[in-house]
Amino acid sequence: MSTTPRPDASRVGATYRVQVRPGFDLDATAALADYLAGLGVTHLYSAPLLTATPGSAHGYDVVDHRAVNPELGGEAARQRLLRALRAAGLGLVVDIVPNHAGVAVPAANPAWWDVLRRGRDSAYASWFDVDWDRGRLLLPVLADSPDALDDLKLAEGELRYHEHRFPIADGTGDGSPREVHDRQHYELVSWRRGDAELTYRRFFAVSDLAGLRVEDPEVFAATHEQVLRWAAAGEVDGIRVDHPDGLRDPSAYLARLRAAAPNAWLVVEKILEYGEELPDWPVDGTTGYDALAAVCGLFVDPDAEGDFTALDTHLVGRHTSWQDLTHDTKLAAATRLLSAELTRLAALAGDVDHDTARAALAELAAAFAVYRGYQPEGARHLAAARAEAGRRRPDLTGALDALTRRLRDPDDELAKRFPQFTGAVMAKGVEDTAFYRWSRFVALNEVGGSPAHFGVPPAEFHRFAAARQVRWPASMTTLSTHDTKRSEDVRARLAVLSELPGRWADLVARWTARAPLPDPAFAHLLWQTAVGAWPIERERLHAYAEKAAREASAATSWADPDPVFERAMHDVVDAMYDDRQLHAELTAFADEIAPAGWSNSLGQKLVQLAMPGVPDTYQGTELWDNSLVDPDNRRPVDFAVRRELLARLDAGPPPPVDAGGAAKLLVVSRTLRLRRDRPELFTGYRPVPAHGRAGRHALAFDRGGAIAVATRLPLGLARAGGWGDTTLSLPVHEVTDLFTGRSYSGGQTALADLLATYPVALLAPTTESVEAPS
Repeated sequence: MSTTPRPDASRVGATYRVQVRPGFDLDATAALADYLAGLGVTHLYSAPLLTATPGSAHGYDVVDHRAVNPELGGEAARQRLLRALRAAGLGLVVDIVPNHAGVAVPAANPAWWDVLRRGRDSAYASWFDVDWDRGRLLLPVLADSPDALDDLKLAEGELRYHEHRFPIADGTGDGSPREVHDRQHYELVSWRRGDAELTYRRFFAVSDLAGLRVEDPEVFAATHEQVLRWAAAGEVDGIRVDHPDGLRDPSAYLARLRAAAPNAWLVVEKILEYGEELPDWPVDGTTGYDALAAVCGLFVDPDAEGDFTALDTHLVGRHTSWQDLTHDTKLAAATRLLSAELTRLAALAGDVDHDTARAALAELAAAFAVYRGYQPEGARHLAAARAEAGRRRPDLTGALDALTRRLRDPDDELAKRFPQFTGAVMAKGVEDTAFYRWSRFVALNEVGGSPAHFGVPPAEFHRFAAARQVRWPASMTTLSTHDTKRSEDVRARLAVLSELPGRWADLVARWTARAPLPDPAFAHLLWQTAVGAWPIERERLHAYAEKAAREASAATSWADPDPVFERAMHDVVDAMYDDRQLHAELTAFADEIAPAGWSNSLGQKLVQLAMPGVPDTYQGTELWDNSLVDPDNRRPVDFAVRRELLARLDAGPPPPVDAGGAAKLLVVSRTLRLRRDRPELFTGYRPVPAHGRAGRHALAFDRGGAIAVATRLPLGLARAGGWGDTTLSLPVHEVTDLFTGRSYSGGQTALADLLATYPVALLAPTTESVEAPS
């Protein structure tokens, strides 16, 4: 249980995430202020605002920490945004990126440019985690050709390689381009050498993002000056910390950040594995992936696990072990994508032979059950990884024992760097590879989720939510982010498949026979994705299929695309639109399960918004949203449609649950407004049991006055004949459903009456201040 004192973060009641970017800048964001206030949130939650790589669509590649990104409008636009937010009664939460900086365009990053120019003598050499003892700083920008350096040119006192520009150290500019290049503190190499030979720490395997050494107080001060100045001035109420697992010492970093921003609502993008607890850090919680897994799992039928395992085995031709698959994908990530980082670790291994050390460290990382270990639980995770690595590689016993002893010593340099490695191995091996290979039931293949854990029973969810209320009441909750593999509504519709596994198996068999693909596991992922997102524009599905297949790195990959497989894959996508029978069957089935998907969507949205924590709504998801993985989920949002629809909801009767999505906007706005206007109704957590034969289909809880009720497994409920005599015990005083405006006098209330209009209800004590549709 957390014991670290934290400030009162109750002023951050609910956030709305906006992907501020070139094309939707700070002025465009400011224009949303009145809409967001009407929606019911208390804070705008913005993507990073500092100067990023020119043209960056996301802002996580900061190049200059001294200023607001001019492509977003600069400081003047930030001030206009603040004025608009204040006028609407809203606050601001900002995203910061302490782990890495953008180096794709060296001239845009003054610190990196100076390091390239001056090497170890640069005033910024300590900013970046560079292994200078291994020689020149390698930059993987060249074509994979032995004569690539022949394209080097000298121009305006710089080295040029096509569109790439590089500085020239003082006194080294005479001679041919090759001669000048060979005198620099950096060496331009083939892009293929990046994963194996780089001499600087990266963000995962992204060579364009160089690791920062924020453990150095001077680097921390320089890279955080702007954001901390905003916080001190009361211009920022909350800070979201990107990827703390990548830092050398996250605990110390967060202690320093908390001391510098003592009153800020502070959340960390810490991805917790199933059953893992957040370390006792001086923060308010996570960015919500733990809540996402628990909430979405509620709407998956655990009884279908055996059927989907059998289907996967039939399609693939063999049983697939999630444990073995993730071991293999993590080992591949450790030894290939992150080979340069592994080499650096092995160099610290001392008496252990270098190649043996590489093998043993890679096995330990592949066997690590969480992103990285933190004391005291870290010792348990390390011991478990040592046992599993020894089971798989008994020939490495001596090396594993020697290295494990080193990794237990917190003062050992190897022990300080290894946790940074395990987090990257987990992210690249599982999130970005295994999630695309294991297609048993892809609704579960989500960041922070466990595809091997099939569904979340209500009792398990209630335990999770009650613990959050006690330990992390101000932790964020979410269902969609810019990093989720599928939007919340796509997952909600896919959850319906768990209620008809036999029907789905028949359809997949017929479709894959009519439009075959050499990789049957990927074919299953593709058909599930299409059903979950249908109708979806053809070009979006093509783009998703290509990214997903290359991420899986099974039949094709980013480094070595297989044109034959990819043509076959695109042919399957085209068949979904051009084959009249396939198109008709796919459309009919998606239409058939859409209403149950809407029920799941409304249920999981209400649960997420009403449960303990600070709820976030990702841009656009207040209506139905069928987005897929980034960059699809960063598409422009039509806020004019949402603004107009919200105004109609406030003026008119409750809308139907249909393709327009107004019912979801109703649930979002009424729940957020109640949380904002009557926070005293959300101060506790108590399960509210349903009584009767359909009780397993209800999920209800009392937050201290506000009662949320959701339907789960709607097809099973319909097959059982509906709610029948199932009841819910309500308080003795009168309560009003915020979605329908109907009042109930308490006692045993029939769910058939309570949920006659919508599959969800939000009940609050009836007062004149309770807002309900007219």
